[in-house]
Amino acid sequence: MALIVFLRGVNVGGHRTFRPTLLARTLSRYDVVNVGAAGTFVVREPPSPATLRAELSRHLPFDAEIMFCTGHDLLRLEREHPFGTSPPRPGSARFVSILPAGRRLRPPVPITLPPTGKWLVRVLASKGRFVLGVYRRDMKTIGYLGQIDALFGVRATTRNWNTILTIVRILNESKEAPR
Repeated sequence: MALIVFLRGVNVGGHRTFRPTLLARTLSRYDVVNVGAAGTFVVREPPSPATLRAELSRHLPFDAEIMFCTGHDLLRLEREHPFGTSPPRPGSARFVSILPAGRRLRPPVPITLPPTGKWLVRVLASKGRFVLGVYRRDMKTIGYLGQIDALFGVRATTRNWNTILTIVRILNESKEAPR
């Protein structure tokens, strides 16, 4: 099964920039599909995670935090319809934060940030390595999303739910298409 790669904190605000399409092309022997500009890749013919981590590190122009999950993990998450079937409210977006493997804190959810006043981030659930929530589109939101690290005791990386659905579509197309 495919491995999904999530790079943390790349191509944000002009810092730690690189061209994901070129990296995907460089690693084409593993049938890598780039998903957007945030450092998200579907690796359809992955080597071992250790080999893939070494390859990614060797080809990136900076040190990066690299997280993996399996395609099965995301397919299962999507099948559970964690956000229901209705669209998000206008001005808000759904997100998934991916936690590294291993031990972490398990704060009680839901969590609203900030805790008083107009909310900007709502953590709705925690399912294994995934933290699910909704954020309002606001300039201050990124700071509150960054608090997920402290809440769960590990450094997380966050993607929009639409990105997760794109990955699921790529995985489903890969199962159907002969190679």
